[in-house]
Amino acid sequence: MLKDYDMDTQVDRISLLQEMIAFAIVDGELHDREYDFLWIVAQELQVDKTTFLELFKMEYKVEVIKDEFQRILQFYRLALLMHCDGVLHDNEKIRIHEIGITMGLNPAAMKRVLHLMEQSPNQMLDAQIVIGAFQEQMN
Repeated sequence: MLKDYDMDTQVDRISLLQEMIAFAIVDGELHDREYDFLWIVAQELQVDKTTFLELFKMEYKVEVIKDEFQRILQFYRLALLMHCDGVLHDNEKIRIHEIGITMGLNPAAMKRVLHLMEQSPNQMLDAQIVIGAFQEQMN
């Protein structure tokens, strides 16, 4: 997975997790694999277990991520989350595109990344492939 430890604040890290939690339950349920994936991301973002569990009770407010790399990273995290339960729901596909558009990401690049993930045996992509897909669209 793409790694990044340069998140500005704890508030930013919490916001990212809240967005992921909201996305995880867009299909109406939270699968064990989704929960496990969210916990792994929380640990990478250095969010403690108590705070992590509290996020499931909090209302999510959309916050725009300023840094483009951070937006791409978050899109990829959401895409991984979308695939981790092994079932792709139509509402997940619609919602991830809406989130990406709200983030200001290029729709063609998002489509390319999602297509490449579907073709990958484990739905994971090398960081350079993800970043490259977005850079291709800038040229």
